[in-house]
Amino acid sequence: MNTTMENKSDVYIYRVYFENNREARMMDIQEIIELVKKTKKFILNREMVSDVKEKGIADYVTQVDITVQNFLKEELFILAPDIQFLGEETGLQNMKADSFWILDPVDGTTNLMHDYQHSVVSLALCQQDEIVMGIIYDPFREDVFYAMKGKGSFLNGQPIHASNVGKLSDTMIGIGTAKRELADENFARFHRVFGQCQDIRRIGSAALELAYTACGRQGGYFEIYLNPWDYAAGMLLIQEAGGKVTDFMGRDLNPRKGGSVVGTNGYIHTELLQLL
Repeated sequence: MNTTMENKSDVYIYRVYFENNREARMMDIQEIIELVKKTKKFILNREMVSDVKEKGIADYVTQVDITVQNFLKEELFILAPDIQFLGEETGLQNMKADSFWILDPVDGTTNLMHDYQHSVVSLALCQQDEIVMGIIYDPFREDVFYAMKGKGSFLNGQPIHASNVGKLSDTMIGIGTAKRELADENFARFHRVFGQCQDIRRIGSAALELAYTACGRQGGYFEIYLNPWDYAAGMLLIQEAGGKVTDFMGRDLNPRKGGSVVGTNGYIHTELLQLL
């Protein structure tokens, strides 16, 4: 698979060429964004939201999650049948393909169940172990965050940038509460960070927290464990907005695996890591 960029009306159009023995296919990121935006009707369907199953402790799946995943999986296969698929409702798999989609159909399912309107669709494209495209769609605000490797991050077509705050004490930090069995350890971290930053926030959607970091609404975000579908699109958004994303040890993330995640504007990264 090869990728190229075009510039139309000051907005980059990302064209991806998928090659096999028969043909080369082409699509642009706007086409994919329009597909993702079609999921709004499912996400706002309260009857579908009320059909809930419990996957684990405080871990739920609704009919919306399943419907959105099936819809996008089918539509993306039509666009690019050569690309494999990794989604939250399929779970982590041993992906052998060089290129695959990474989808969280509803990041913030518990929020959605309670009509706490901070839930998003997160879609990324991984090529040769690098995220090359990321889209995070907030249907409640009609916000579309997207990024293309090497070409920047955008919100509703306008370029975005991480904040230029240089000290933890001058910014807010987002937190995530994954792994209830590590609650004592987690809350000790939260306490340390809270004592050094301006304030802390918890939205309940990792993808949205990363998007808010990318556009400068907060200086950073961290969580003890996230799966690739939680962080893949948001990671690229932050990187292309001038920020930095690592694990708690300062290492690069592997988009085929889950682990700890820290995303910041870059300037406060070391200071935040030292508290984790």
